Parts: sequence; C-alpha cells; structure tokens
Amino acid sequence: MRGKTINKKILLGVCGGIAAYKAAELVRLLRKHGAEVRVVMTESAQHFVTPLTFQALSGQQVYTTLIENDQEQSMSHIHLARWADQLIIAPATANMIAKMAQGLADDLLSTLYLVAECPTFIAPAMNQAMWRKPVVQENIARLKLHGVEIIGPEAGQQACGEVGLGRLSEPDQICRRLLGNDAPKKLQNVQLLITAGPTREPIDPVRFITNRSSGKMGYALASAAAKAGAHVTLVSGPVNLTAPVGVSLVSVETAQQMYEAVMTYVDKADIYIGAAAVADYRPVTVNTHKLKKNDDNLTIPLQKNIDIITEISIRPDKPFVVGFAAETDNLESYARQKLIQKNLDMIAANWVGKPEGGFDCEKNALQVYWLEGQQHFKMTDKSELAEQFLDLIALRFRAER
Repeated sequence: MRGKTINKKILLGVCGGIAAYKAAELVRLLRKHGAEVRVVMTESAQHFVTPLTFQALSGQQVYTTLIENDQEQSMSHIHLARWADQLIIAPATANMIAKMAQGLADDLLSTLYLVAECPTFIAPAMNQAMWRKPVVQENIARLKLHGVEIIGPEAGQQACGEVGLGRLSEPDQICRRLLGNDAPKKLQNVQLLITAGPTREPIDPVRFITNRSSGKMGYALASAAAKAGAHVTLVSGPVNLTAPVGVSLVSVETAQQMYEAVMTYVDKADIYIGAAAVADYRPVTVNTHKLKKNDDNLTIPLQKNIDIITEISIRPDKPFVVGFAAETDNLESYARQKLIQKNLDMIAANWVGKPEGGFDCEKNALQVYWLEGQQHFKMTDKSELAEQFLDLIALRFRAER
C-alpha cells in the first residue's frame, strides 16, 4: 500500500482486553493511508486505553454509550452505522463475538453491528484455551455464514504467559486487509446458482421422507461465493439456517419444487453447485388423510424423482456444474463414476456415517475430483472449507471458460 491513499470511512470498535493498545496503532495506520476513522469503545475497553487516546489519534469524538444525554446524539448508533464504509472490531473478545452471533444488543458496539449494513470485519483476541472452545468456534462459524470476515487470530506468546492461537493480528496486517478490500474479487459478477439442504417428500399430512442434511455446507458455500463477488441464488430445502448476507434465497420443500426453481434460474447461471441432498424417490400417492396403524406392516410404493443435476448437465449450454457425493464406502470410486456418468465438471465427495464430518456437523472434509485431477481438503469447519473449495471452483471455472 506504499504511497496509496484511500478515502474510506472506517468505524473501529474496541473491546476490553490487553490487546486494546494495538487498536491505537491501527487508527494511526488507517489515517496515514487517508481513511477517516471513528472509534467506539466498550465499557471494559476503557479500563485498558482511555477514550482521550483514540480521540487524539483519530481527531474525532469517541463514542462509548448507547444512550446519550445530548438529544442530538441520542440516535448515534444509527448515524454511525450509516456513516461507515466498513466496520472493524479489534480486538474482538469472546463475549462480543457471542453477542454478535446471537443477535444481542446491550451496548453501543453490539447494537451498531446489528444496525450496520456495511462490510463487517472482526479481529479476535483471547486466551488460546478460550479460542479453542467449541462454542467460540461455533460462534465464529455462524458469523462467517452471516458475511462477517475474520482477521486472525495469530499464534504466539500471549500476555498471560501461555503460547497458542489467540493473539490479535498485527495492526499493519489488519490495515492491509481493510484497505485492500477493493481489489477485484475472484468471482466478481459471476452468476452462481446453488442448492442446499434436504427435501421432504410427503406421505400424508403429517409424515414425509427426508434425510439428515442440515444445509450448512451449501449455505457456507453461498456465503463464500457472495463475499467473492458472485451474484448468488440459493435454492434451499427446509433448514434451520438464516440466509447469508447478499444472497437471494428461494425456499422449497419437495424435490419437484427444487427442480422447478432450479430450472427457473439456470439459464442465467455461469456456475451451478448441487449441494442439496435431494430425495431420490417420492411416494407414488400422497394420502390426503393421516394413515392409521391398522396393519402390522405398511408398504408405500415409491417412484423416482427427477435427477436435477443430470438435467442441467445434459443441456447444450450448461453452466460449470459442481456435484456432491456423500458416501459410506468406496468414496473415490463412486465419486469418479458419478463425475463421468452425470457429465459434471467437478465433484466433491465426503464420508457420511462416521464420527466426524458429514451431515448435520460443524466440520467436514472433502475429496474433490475432475477429469484431469483431484484435490483433498482436510477436516475443518464448514465455513473455512467452503472458502477453500470455492477458491478451487473459481480456478477451474476460469481455466475452462
């Protein structure tokens, strides 16, 4: 960024922690590169660094409370959120991360996050044992799904004397990430269509056939694609997830409904990712009344559903097609067979029915195949995995198109 001046309005949130002193250097660096910075401090942050320090460095008023006595400032959270081009919270404590993930708003900074519509970044800083807690990682994964970008943390010596992952990223690294965010994105203006979650095939008004898919992998991919600059349409079966920021959600229930929705949007798609676990079969007849337990045995005739990804792949003007294969055995063999039989450009295979990864888990691993090669991604949280996989998809898409 040497010699580069960037006119950005950056709102910096500072949480309580020894790493708060680094936020002062971040303000200095951002201003050096031409950014206008305003600072919001939590109550605990003021025990580590005074508001006067940030006022002197930023040249602006420092905001500390949600309710101001001055009537003109009583809605400061609204004005600040509308003013900012970017929101960065550094350091972001485990407490603030938890509040953001759960949508709590009990102080100025957490309220600002809910009000802000600009890109949001957090730079976590905490004890290494705290960072490794599953609940903290679940909150981080949830924020990623909502479009929040994570900077760090780094590994090294901590103020408590312990060594591990949890140190705040250095101010120059955070500065580069914020001011470099205008660089062209790897899927800028690409039209991406993705399916996610299970389908439900009704038997009667109260029963249906479904599977264990949670939709987490598909939603993570949709979120990563939106952050990569793509125009994303997400066709989703019934899940307990919130649509990622910047993604157009189309909700469906049955395989037939998913097929119809996909066919509506596929003509404009450059890339299609079939991450949904679509039911292979549906009942021949859907009973209008609840079936009663009159017999010891019950037979329900089934018929095949349309194979959505095959219908897309046989089109003469097909998009770049990425399929998924969830297998309990012979993973590579079945995946490669599906890759060829369905005329896919790429297939991502993963194990199911194992202690870790697969359906309804926060983590997963993928073995990805295409005609000329393969790449394996190790077990990690699905948000991180989605970003890694999407990098590969973008690379292969550009190479072929």
